[in-house]
Amino acid sequence: MNKGFTLVELLLVVIIIAVLAAMVLPRFAGRSEDARRKVAASDIEVNIATSLKLYKVDNGAYPKSEEGLNALLAAPDSARNWKGPYLDEKPVDPWGKAYTYKCPGLHRTYSYDLYSLGKDGVESGDDVVNWKD
Repeated sequence: MNKGFTLVELLLVVIIIAVLAAMVLPRFAGRSEDARRKVAASDIEVNIATSLKLYKVDNGAYPKSEEGLNALLAAPDSARNWKGPYLDEKPVDPWGKAYTYKCPGLHRTYSYDLYSLGKDGVESGDDVVNWKD
């Protein structure tokens, strides 16, 4: 008695798996990009924002644009009472690019603009920002 699978049986199993994958995969396709956007928003609105607020409490002002987020890692010349580092490492967005920081901000002139250029790496509609238009 032969105890193996025939080629037809194996092909049938492969076809069934392919059909199931074709039904399930589209549901997950956009999820990873959505998760990246949420991570970037969390960094911008909570993690980096908290570090910037602590820096401001210690030094009386946010870091200048020229100092950037590096001022949260090492004391810049303008710091009066630096008690950092305020971050463990230089923050990068989920797409592997540095966050953009401007102080004073163009959109938030009373404080700073902090944003990620998103997946495409250029200013466009996929940017994750700390201001609302």
